[in-house]
Parts: sequence; structure tokens; C-alpha cells
Amino acid sequence: MSLEALKKDVASAIDALAPELLALSHAIHQEPELALEEFKAVARLTKSVEAHGLPVQREAYGLKTAYVSEFGSGGPAIGILSEYDALPGIGHACGHNIIATAGLGAALALAKLKERLPGRVRYLGTPAEERFGGKELMARAGGFDGLDAAMMIHPANLDLATMPCIAVSEVEATYHGRAAHAAAMPYRGLNALDAVVTAYQSIAQLRQHIRQSERIHGIITEGGVAPNIVPERAVCRFYVRAADVHQLTELKVRVRACFEAGALATGCKLDLHWGGTDYLDLKTNWPMAGAFEGNAEALGREFFPLKDIPAGFAGSTDMGNVSHRVPSIHPMLSVAPAGVIIHNPEFTRWAASERGDAAVLDGAKAMAQTALDLMCDAALMTRVKSDFQATAELSQRAIDKLEESAGHSHGAPHTGCGCA
Repeated sequence: MSLEALKKDVASAIDALAPELLALSHAIHQEPELALEEFKAVARLTKSVEAHGLPVQREAYGLKTAYVSEFGSGGPAIGILSEYDALPGIGHACGHNIIATAGLGAALALAKLKERLPGRVRYLGTPAEERFGGKELMARAGGFDGLDAAMMIHPANLDLATMPCIAVSEVEATYHGRAAHAAAMPYRGLNALDAVVTAYQSIAQLRQHIRQSERIHGIITEGGVAPNIVPERAVCRFYVRAADVHQLTELKVRVRACFEAGALATGCKLDLHWGGTDYLDLKTNWPMAGAFEGNAEALGREFFPLKDIPAGFAGSTDMGNVSHRVPSIHPMLSVAPAGVIIHNPEFTRWAASERGDAAVLDGAKAMAQTALDLMCDAALMTRVKSDFQATAELSQRAIDKLEESAGHSHGAPHTGCGCA
């Protein structure tokens, strides 16, 4: 059977699956769950996988909310990924309900080909993208070993061939001071909140002297219990971003000095915990991205020119960690007006809109068809592998640096930033 006939069949299968996929998308959207707590979403998704006659392993790769289903034989092995965690307070403002069900739809449609499937599929449920770096944890446990390619889609306010991404690390600073009556005996106290404020201001001053591609931003999560008690404990959490893991390592040294300044100025003790799952920059495989773009354009999508994206516009994702191990793509599909960006409460509404539903179906179709391109077109797969190998040495250095950083995470086993 021809490639075009197979593509037509998976598109028809997704159309037939549409009521189930969209109902799942809305159910996940209505009950948002935070990273590593996505039990309801996983139950829904894995139930659907099994209902269509596919095997599924729950609690895969050591994570309670990860899963994997594999099927097919011979040919290239293609990874299709779902995400399903939400954000604190604003729910699915990153649209992971769309990512979850688009990935599910692509996998189920390919499975419907049965013996006509010209390759293998590993459908992966990947938790904790917004925090804790689920894909990196799965990668360390072998989740992406043996794959020839991997892909996922992400909702946005534009159709983009890839997501502009940079590396990120999370750090939490805890200052320990000494409590005292703030009015009667302030001289007996050591103010932990002052230590946090000093560090915060130091970082604000550092921001003037970093690269345009670098970002440092954070919040104070604990600042004391009462105005008339000198705070004996204060905590802040920051994200530190840079173009790649090597520049990130350099920037982290400068940020550490800012936290140390807070301790030195106030006499407080500092406990600094860097996360063990830094996110790498995204290494887009352009031959694969081109195939996806062609399939999505055939569905009516119009891609925004990457050259016209404003300088410095970037986020972070643990898909970057996958992309340095396996040829990968992470395209974006529009679900909201151009002025509505992800990680915004307004975007939450669009993630369950008709445009969000369209992205579920278009994303599933374009991924399934791109997987077939990879399985059927040996010349395309050769270009995909060649593109990846051109920078394979740099990727290995990035992974080595990542593992080195994980070995010095100072007691914080999981952390990360998320996709914006």
C-alpha cells in the first residue's frame, strides 16, 4: 500500500476517534493536576490505550505517572509523546490537555494500521514537564533508548515549525536566621528575609550584565510569619536560563554569588539547592520538522516564519533533553489569538476551545503522517540521521555536562522550569 494511502487511513482513523479524543482533552482540562500528581489524566489516557487493544505499562521508568505502549515490528522506531501536567493556580494554561490527546490520537491511529504499519511505535506518557523534568528522568531510565526519532506538538498562539527554546536550571535558596522581637530586641535577631531581599536585589543588578539570551527570574516563597517577629527562615526559588548548558553553567556561578551575598550581609546560614534535572536547549531536527510542516500545511495550517520571531523570545522544555539523545521535533500549533500567550489565564480558556480541539486533531494527524514518512521514506530517514549526527558530539557534551550537574544537585533530586 502506498504512503499516501496509509496517510489517508490514519487521518480517517483520527476523524473517527475525534469524539473520544476531544472528550478526553476536555476532561483533563477540567481537572488539572500538577507535576508528578497527574493520576486522573494517566488513568484516562491509559484506559483509552487499553480499550483499543494495545498493551500499556503503567508507572514506567520509575515514575508513578509515566506510561509506555509499544507496537509494530520492523522498520524505524518512532517515539510519540504526551504531556498532561498543569500549572499552579491557572490550570492548563500551557495546553497540555491538547498535547496529551494529540499524542494519544497519533498513536492509536498508527495502531489501527495493524500489520500494514511499516515500523514500530513507542507511545510515551511523559509527566512533569512544567517542573521536575519528567523526560530527563525517563531518559536516564532508558525511556528513549533504541528510538530512531521522537516527536510531540505544543499549543501556542502561532503555528511554528519549532519552539524557540533555551536551557534552564531551577535553584531554591533557604536562609536560616534567628528570631527575635522586632520592636523590643531586634539586635538579637538575624533577619532571613533581609538575606532573601539582598540576594534578590543582587540578582536584579546582575540582570543588567548578562547576555540577551539569558534570563533570571524568581519568587519569594517564604518570608516570615508575623511583622513583629524577625524572620528566622526565608525561602526563594529562581529559574536561571541560558542559550545552552555550557553558558548556563557559567551563569549559575554568578547567580550563586548573589545568594552568598545575602548570607554574608545578614549573618544568616544559606542552604542552596540546585535541581538535578536541568533542561537542555531544543535541538530541532530540520528534515523531520520539514516533513511535519508539509503534513500540517496540507491540513490547512499556515506556519509563521521563524526568522520573524522577536529576538529573545524563548521558553524551555524537557523535550530539549530528548532532542540531544534522539532526532526530535517540537512544533507549535495555534489555538489562540496572536496576543494570547501560554502561561496566561486567558490561554487556559483557549486550550478547551474549538481551536484547541482543532489542534488536537491536526496535531494527531500531522504526527501520525510524519511518523509514516519516516517509516516509508528511507532517504528522509537518512537525512534525519545525518542532521542529528552533524552535532552529535556537541549533544554528547551537553548530556555529559547535564549529568555532571545532576551529580552536584545538593539534595534536590528533581526540578525544572517548564515550557515558557
